[in-house]
Amino acid sequence: MRGLRKAAPAIVGAAVVALTLGACGGSSDSGSGGGGDGAAYVTVNGSEPQNPLVPANTNETGGGNIIDNLFTMLVKYNQETAAPENAVATSIESSDQVNWDIKIRDDWKFQDGTPVTAKSFVDAWNWASYGPNAALNSYFFEPIEGFADVQGKFDDEGNPVGTPKTKEMSGLKVVSDTEFTVKLSRPNSQFPVMVGYSGFAPMPESFFKDPKAFGKNPVGNGPFQFESWDPKVSIKLKAWADYPGDEKPSIPGVEFKLYQDLEAAWTDLQAGNLDVLDTIPDSGLAGGQYKSILGDRVVEQPAGIFQSVSFPLYDKKFDNVDLRKAISMAIDRQQIIDNVFNGTREVATGWVSPVVNGYKSGVCGEWCNYDPTKAKQLLDQAGGFDGKLTLAYNADGGHQGWVDATCVSIKNALGIDCVGKPVPDFATFRTQVVNKEMTGIFRTGWQMDYPSIENFLVPLYKTGASSNDGDWSNQKFDDLMDKASATPGEEGISLFQQGEAVLAEDMPVIPMWYGAVVAGYSDKVTNVQFTPFSRVNLLTIQNA
Repeated sequence: MRGLRKAAPAIVGAAVVALTLGACGGSSDSGSGGGGDGAAYVTVNGSEPQNPLVPANTNETGGGNIIDNLFTMLVKYNQETAAPENAVATSIESSDQVNWDIKIRDDWKFQDGTPVTAKSFVDAWNWASYGPNAALNSYFFEPIEGFADVQGKFDDEGNPVGTPKTKEMSGLKVVSDTEFTVKLSRPNSQFPVMVGYSGFAPMPESFFKDPKAFGKNPVGNGPFQFESWDPKVSIKLKAWADYPGDEKPSIPGVEFKLYQDLEAAWTDLQAGNLDVLDTIPDSGLAGGQYKSILGDRVVEQPAGIFQSVSFPLYDKKFDNVDLRKAISMAIDRQQIIDNVFNGTREVATGWVSPVVNGYKSGVCGEWCNYDPTKAKQLLDQAGGFDGKLTLAYNADGGHQGWVDATCVSIKNALGIDCVGKPVPDFATFRTQVVNKEMTGIFRTGWQMDYPSIENFLVPLYKTGASSNDGDWSNQKFDDLMDKASATPGEEGISLFQQGEAVLAEDMPVIPMWYGAVVAGYSDKVTNVQFTPFSRVNLLTIQNA
């Protein structure tokens, strides 16, 4: 989703991309809370969504984890391989990578009993793309012909100006209740993979009547139904008995507990007041304590997660590329991983996760190597750095340990006064990032939206992309991304890799490490599995 914002273009991706976690502990008296009796809701840690629960406007992890269980898209991703498989779609076909014919099942309904039709997708995608709606995921639809006509114009602050030419993209056509066509403005070999991202979800008629009200009480077509949202406390979903998908929930429901402090979630897990914790905090990792405490109730596996530090390039004091490279080379990533994460991360040597086809080691080159001497030389070339350097992060995501360690490393190598800058919660942090209010470097991350090298590059770094948090713009990179997206197979992969190399030239974002699932669960649940996107799979989990 998302960035960690997600998605963003995880960042479900978000998306944005944040690796966040959230919450406030304790079992409730409503039949939710720690499992065990077969009728209990499973409790999972979560974080407060940035916005109301509308797929087109959700590109961060907190909201994305909810949306992904409320909605089912055209395709789903295989639990083991992340390969796309038909879900609502029965076929997605093209002879030229431009004109796509999509057929869907005729038996799928929304949770209010209304049918999921081709129009449900077309109307949703048009709404998401319409500029005045200001949907965070609108950029995902940029490849569709006519996107610019529905986007309209924006001022320098990103606010819509005037009224777009139309509300409907020329590239979307409803053929019948079970078929629609998509015409792209240029070839895109990744399109059938992209449409599994939640931003492409179908929407019922009730959404268009009152989008604001819908976001507070959403109606989906996925395996779980919305039940309640107590802000900053919990979000509850109940299993949908009539779900038409092949895999159906075995649990009656799930309660996402919205923790303000990851340590509190870890304490609740140990006390039996939380069933699943998707990220073990620093205190639990230290000395491998989590293994001795949880035993075989630990889950460790690779995931499409990338942690980074971004520069606000809208702030002129970060214009100098030598300064950016100096800061990168001043960070002892391996020492931070060993001391803070107990070796459970892998030093990033580029911007693409090892879990996707096209990953290439060492793209960042020497700029991602810890070298205090070279870093100081580069800083001198850049003319030094005046004042205090802040590294902003969301305080509810368990980031303080590595942020403080990163600042110590920068200070020791460069003599710059670097301090962590906590923002109380993820929703507030992401709002500040999206509004371009950062005055120093800031934590960014990416949880892939769909399993493609494209998803680690285009949504995050192309000019104007929805998760381009630092506002970087490079025409050479943009051109390579367009060519790569239009080129199938290994030739396209090679072009994506060439684009990734441009990032090493300009260093708009500092690669830190590749993430992994390091999670734990209570003795009240079984068959706890995590997807390649690092999300707990609520379709496999069972009450003990």
